[in-house]
Amino acid sequence: MNNKKLLVIAVMMIPFVVISFSFDKGETNFILDNNSNDKLESTSKDDDEIISGVTYAPLEIRVLVKGQVQEMELEEYIIGVVAGEMPASFDMEALKSQAVASRTYALYKKNNSNGIYDLTDNTNSQVYISKDDMRTKWGDGFDKYYNRVKTSVEETSGKVLTYNGEIIEAFYFAMSSGNTQEASTVFNESRDYLKSVESKYDNSSLKNYEVSIELPITEFLSKLSLTCQNPQIDYINYNDTGHVEKISVCTKEFKGTYFRTLLELRSTNFTITIGEIVSITTKGYGHGVGMSQYGANGYASIGYTYEDILKHYYTGVKITDIKDV
Repeated sequence: MNNKKLLVIAVMMIPFVVISFSFDKGETNFILDNNSNDKLESTSKDDDEIISGVTYAPLEIRVLVKGQVQEMELEEYIIGVVAGEMPASFDMEALKSQAVASRTYALYKKNNSNGIYDLTDNTNSQVYISKDDMRTKWGDGFDKYYNRVKTSVEETSGKVLTYNGEIIEAFYFAMSSGNTQEASTVFNESRDYLKSVESKYDNSSLKNYEVSIELPITEFLSKLSLTCQNPQIDYINYNDTGHVEKISVCTKEFKGTYFRTLLELRSTNFTITIGEIVSITTKGYGHGVGMSQYGANGYASIGYTYEDILKHYYTGVKITDIKDV
C-alpha cells in the first residue's frame, strides 16, 4: 500500500515532458528557382498536445530571421520552410515529403546548435519565410497555397526520418541530373542513408534542367585566381553519374564542388569550353545529395506516397514519431 502511494505522488510531480533534438553539416540545402508563385506563413498551437496521458509542451526551435533570433514552435517553423523551399503548386505527397525532410533536418541541426540559434532563414541551413512574405509571394493565391502547405505539415505532424534509431541529416536539393549523389563525393563524409539513387523524373522535360552561361575569359581567370596565358583545361574527371569530381585548369587542380562554388554554377554536372569566352552548360540544380525536390514531385505525380518518396531518396530509413526517438 505504501508503495502505491509513493507511485501516485511521483506521477503527480511530473508536470510535462519536453522533447528536443538536432545536428549539422557542410553545404546547405538549396532553394528552388523562384519561377513559381509560392509563399506562406506559420500557425502555432495554443494548447499543449497530449501524448499517452502526459502533457507535452510543443518543441521550440530558434531561428535567425533577418538577423534577429526568433523562437517559434517547430510545426509553425516547418510551414514557413515548406513554403520557402518548395513550390506550393507541387503534388501534396511531394509537399508532405518536404515537410518530413525539413522537420528532420531542423532537429538534426538543433542537436548541434551553436547555443545562440539552431538554424538560419536562408540556404545556410534551410529557407524559412514568414506569413507576410507568403502573402507577397502568392498574392491572390495566398489562401489556396497557404492551406496546401499547412495541410502537408499537419498531416505529417511529428514525423521524422531515422536510421538505426537516430535522427538523420536529411539533405535535399532542387533538381538532379537523373541520379542523386553519394554524400562522400560532396561532403567528404559518408552516410549510409545518403547513397546515390536514380531520380528519373529529373530530366530535360523540366524548365531550367539544362542551363548555359558564358563568362569573359578575364572574369573566369579572376574567379579561379589564375594568371596563366592561353588558359586551357588539362583534364576533367567525371564520376559515374556525370558529375565533375576534379578539374585542372592551367595545371591547377580543383575539386568539382569547389569549382562550382567559385564560378557559382548550378551543379557539378557540367561541360566547359574555353576560348575568348568560357561557355559552361550545367544539368540539374543543387548539391545533389538526398532528396530531389523536383524528383519528389515527379514520383508523387505517378502515385508515390510521401513515405515511398522519402524511403526512395534516403536509403534504409524509418519514418518515426518524434516522441519515439
